[in-house]
Amino acid sequence: MTLDLILIGLAITLEPFPIMGFILLLTAHRGIIKGLAFILGWLACLVLVIAGVLLFTNGSPPSLNSSPSTASLAVKLAIGLGLIAYGVHKQRKGPRPREEPAWLGRLRHISVWSAAGMAVLLQPWGLVAAGAATVMGANLSHTITWLVLVLYCVLATASLLVMELYATFKPARAETRLQSLLTWITGHQDQAVVILSLGLGFWLAGKSIYQLA
Repeated sequence: MTLDLILIGLAITLEPFPIMGFILLLTAHRGIIKGLAFILGWLACLVLVIAGVLLFTNGSPPSLNSSPSTASLAVKLAIGLGLIAYGVHKQRKGPRPREEPAWLGRLRHISVWSAAGMAVLLQPWGLVAAGAATVMGANLSHTITWLVLVLYCVLATASLLVMELYATFKPARAETRLQSLLTWITGHQDQAVVILSLGLGFWLAGKSIYQLA
């Protein structure tokens, strides 16, 4: 469970589209406050999903080969295969010149409360679902499990936290560098999506097939 959650958390934090939206919020008027609202909304989604899974399992992993255990592996397999298919599709299309979507640019003008709501919309829910299926195996009677769950949430939010702290303590430099990062991600998001999708997809699918066999 630990390695799976670490890999899923890293994939979530490196997803290019949420990062692009977050940069636009940070570089807008009252960007620090909007960024904080986005982070709180983002974390709330992760925590609520984890809490829902743990309530379902009562904090104990389902027994091996039981229906819940098989279902969680089937979900991870389906997500893994979906990520592989999506990564192959993007790779075959090849990298294309990208421009910032017009609607994404409107994030600069939304309210603080809307910024929190955008965190819900921009969350990579396929990856969050993979994390939820993995949390099915969590055993809350072990202290290390709590630490792993906290680590997962921190990793999944790490890129946002780093940018928020940078913009807070180095505002003069942050705007220029974040804008440069946005330009770079806009031009390389296809390659990033291919790498993340194929890497995590093969891991989830391969491990799920092995455990189901």
